[in-house]
Amino acid sequence: MTYIPDIKGNLRRHMIEVPEVIQKASGIRVFGKLIKSLAFTTDVAVIKNINADAIIAVYPFTPQPAITSALAGAANVPMFCGVGGGRTTGKRVVNLALDAEFEGAFGVVLNAPTSNETIRAVSEVVDIPIIITVVSEHRDIKARLDAGAQILNVSGASKTIDIVKKIRDANPYVPIIATGGPTEETILATIEAGANAITYTPPTPGELFHDLMAKYREQLAE
Repeated sequence: MTYIPDIKGNLRRHMIEVPEVIQKASGIRVFGKLIKSLAFTTDVAVIKNINADAIIAVYPFTPQPAITSALAGAANVPMFCGVGGGRTTGKRVVNLALDAEFEGAFGVVLNAPTSNETIRAVSEVVDIPIIITVVSEHRDIKARLDAGAQILNVSGASKTIDIVKKIRDANPYVPIIATGGPTEETILATIEAGANAITYTPPTPGELFHDLMAKYREQLAE
């Protein structure tokens, strides 16, 4: 194995690191950048302090250009930005996708309910990849790809591995991003099923503070 020097600053030694097993994935090359790990977060402090190859910024609210702009300004790695497709539909999704491209996003993420018509409309105006979320093995993947989706984002909870394998068996070359699950074993199983890249959900600042404050209390009690 090739030795890789690892340089860290004194103040950044406690940054969040994605599981090393993700490096076993093939990765997806987008605009020349090889992406194997994507941090699933919209927290700017986390975005600035995680070693993921990219950020996948999807949130459960109506997408807003102000949020996209803030996230793009914080990210120093490629960002893939959610632009709706669930509650937010039609022309608004197209406008949000175009705005995301103007802000520097490397791709736009559409929610699972997005219609093929909306995918097609977005593909006609943006020059960045369209990522469509897949939550069920019953979805017509070919129709999604024919409409203009270029990358699949599989998020099927406990069924993710099975969904990835079914898609990969039928589509040997389609780029697949997938949630890796809670352990290195589930991440590796997802990669072996055919995922090219893995989304990782980092701990929140609140969770990190919990451990940090406990450490401070121990130190002060001595």
